[in-house]
Amino acid sequence: MSSALRITASTIDPALLSLPWSTSLAEWPSQHIVFLPKGLSRHLVRFANLSDKVVAIKETTEQMARREYDMLGNLSRLDIPCVSRVAVIAGRTDDNGEPLPAALVTAHLKFSLPYRALFTQVLRPDTAARLVDALAVLLVRLHNVGFFWGDVSLSNTLFRRDAGAYAAYLVDAETGELHESGLTRGQRLHDLDVARTNIAGEIMDLEAGGRLEGGVDAVAIADGIVSSYHSLWGALTDQETFAANESWRITERVKRLNDLGFDIDEMSIDSTADGTRVSIQPKVVDAGHHQRRLLRLTGLDVEENQARRLLNDLDEFAARVSRLGTDEEMVAHEWLTRVFEPVVKAIPWDLRAKLEPAEVFHQVLEHRWYMSQARGRSVPLAETLTSYIENVLRHRRDEATVVGPQTETLSLAMSLPTGAVPVSEDEDDDVDWRDLV
Repeated sequence: MSSALRITASTIDPALLSLPWSTSLAEWPSQHIVFLPKGLSRHLVRFANLSDKVVAIKETTEQMARREYDMLGNLSRLDIPCVSRVAVIAGRTDDNGEPLPAALVTAHLKFSLPYRALFTQVLRPDTAARLVDALAVLLVRLHNVGFFWGDVSLSNTLFRRDAGAYAAYLVDAETGELHESGLTRGQRLHDLDVARTNIAGEIMDLEAGGRLEGGVDAVAIADGIVSSYHSLWGALTDQETFAANESWRITERVKRLNDLGFDIDEMSIDSTADGTRVSIQPKVVDAGHHQRRLLRLTGLDVEENQARRLLNDLDEFAARVSRLGTDEEMVAHEWLTRVFEPVVKAIPWDLRAKLEPAEVFHQVLEHRWYMSQARGRSVPLAETLTSYIENVLRHRRDEATVVGPQTETLSLAMSLPTGAVPVSEDEDDDVDWRDLV
């Protein structure tokens, strides 16, 4: 390894020094490489083992690597969903002293999926629509903090399951620009037009390869991001005017944004000179309303839709045990220990890499609903869990590191296996099934 090697990182992992930086990334030996699905990229990208985690390594110029490293750090501080930066490796040379490209190292996002890995044979229209909706939410969040992406596409995004929907994470920030004063309407619309064009091209590429379900209109799917974006952007930013005696409209606007998963940190309120009309306009809006509430109550850090689903179950639990008038934090603690944790701990150890705990809990609730509908009565959670583990979860691929085809709850039989309910292999994870209410 050349003594000129330069590493930039907020936290240095000594294992970085053991990677073969004097070898072109395309020729790295297999013992260093992790074979994971990845999206399309203009640069060579490979996954590698680093200590106890997997990292993505992209060869590029030193200037671009450092710029993207800084940009990912800024976006992370703004609480934007994006991959985590690890290091920039510059000053690389091969054994003959010839220069090699610099490398940007980012952490692999566990349980994330490139859009091409979300289908096996063909891409279904409902999956495509959910991906586009997730990307629209990400684009709105980026524009809300003044980030101009410049290359919006499904390929530059990773997706994580989020209670029946998807949460989108930015992967490639090398073309991005952060404007503290915010974006102009022209910049926002340019990003949106690029997104529409790129998505249409990506879907058409799938169609050319015979991987698009018959009758699916690639342009219509791409158009979906335009309508989703404008709808959400308008809800966050539009000015609203009403009569002075309709002050309840302020509370209604806040609740509408909360339902969309956003909090208002600052709102502009103006009235006419005669005091008959009032105008309101959100000025500072932050995403993650349900995430913050769940984190405050339970300490669980999950995706927004997962948080919404878990909070709904928490509220239903509070109603069932008649604790609506008691301290919210106490009710949340009881729900966590009596409902959520027993479900998570009941997952056999060898199945825990298949889905995130919050997604497992959401799917168990979905499975319970379908079982109850089929039987015409409420099915106990313990019985549901047995069926879910054996009939659904066991047949999935591990999504912590390996992406495979989806296993849909609806496609599985609702028959229950015989025998005892499986529990974790951990000695301390035994569950008292009487606590599953």
